[in-house]
Amino acid sequence: MKSNKPAKIAVVIPKYGLVGGGEKLAAELTERIAQQTSHEIHVLANQWKVQSDRVRFHRIPVITFPKYLTTVSFAWFAQRRIEAMGFDLVHAHERVFSADLVSLHSVPHRFWVREIRGKRMLSLFDRATIQVEKQMAANDRAIFLPVSGIARDRFVAEYPHCSGRTEVLHPGVDTGAFDRADRDRCRRELRGQYGIREEDAVLLFVGMNFELKGLDPLIAAVGRIKAATPDKPLKLLVVGKGSESKYRSLARSAGLGDDIHFAGIRREKMEEVYLASDFYAMLSSFDTFGMTVLEAMAASLPVIISPGVGAGDLVRDGANGFIVAREDIDAISGRILALMDPEKRSEMGASARGVAEAHTWDAMARRIMGRYEEILAGKSC
Repeated sequence: MKSNKPAKIAVVIPKYGLVGGGEKLAAELTERIAQQTSHEIHVLANQWKVQSDRVRFHRIPVITFPKYLTTVSFAWFAQRRIEAMGFDLVHAHERVFSADLVSLHSVPHRFWVREIRGKRMLSLFDRATIQVEKQMAANDRAIFLPVSGIARDRFVAEYPHCSGRTEVLHPGVDTGAFDRADRDRCRRELRGQYGIREEDAVLLFVGMNFELKGLDPLIAAVGRIKAATPDKPLKLLVVGKGSESKYRSLARSAGLGDDIHFAGIRREKMEEVYLASDFYAMLSSFDTFGMTVLEAMAASLPVIISPGVGAGDLVRDGANGFIVAREDIDAISGRILALMDPEKRSEMGASARGVAEAHTWDAMARRIMGRYEEILAGKSC
């Protein structure tokens, strides 16, 4: 017989509500679920930022030295706490030994090390992390939720026995944050700060790793446009963290001069930066999803991305953005020039916003809650 008693649900992640795409996804979903359900929501983490009184926190130790114990120790201590507290459902956002539901924010570690980082030899940390991941995948009851088609394909290739229990669940976005901000004020204030004219088209780049996220080819493409048409009203706004001196030098060599602006890291009110811009580009060599792409779309910005960006699941080439190889500078320049047309920008931006409205955090939380109820119902039978 099914019990009406609230279930005890554990959400497991090393850092909750702090900087990072996975950390943000876990917190956004968990807080919404906590507000919309009578179940007890417990977060098992090593570090966290309290966001409401609806979530209970439990500290999980992490041994960081020697480094190879980092993943193993978190998984081991988390498993002990899970067993001691007798949770009805465990939702993991990190590699752990066992969980009912696992959100996959990254690709299998072996693929990441060998194919993305290009390492020939696995370190002790790599081997330990892979072993925890293997044990997690060996759980034949677990459901896996990769954040993109790229993440799903790599996970299933590494663990084919999990294919029938794997489905993509994209991250969400708070579209309301963009509605609450005054676009005209944002454009006026931010453009005034950098001496950008109203008639200038602003191409926005956001990333905490300039090289990985593709700032090099973007500068080359904008430089090529400026060389051919020096008076083209185009500016490149760079937000984030990287070797600024290196990229300022690269921009000068590309002939950009005053046409590129480095805004540094912004922790607050990023929606105002998007609203002050006209279109967005991220040409990552590899990105499991790329939440900034969805944020740009929520601000009604058409996007230019590379095939290596997982958020490409949401981009219809030529309709709400463009997908272009990061090595093809001519093609990137061509897509930028196409979006210099205000009418085309407006049309594609409206289409991008429509996609974002279908991928809100509330919508994603409802899907997760549906999964919770299915799992709990199965356990009560």
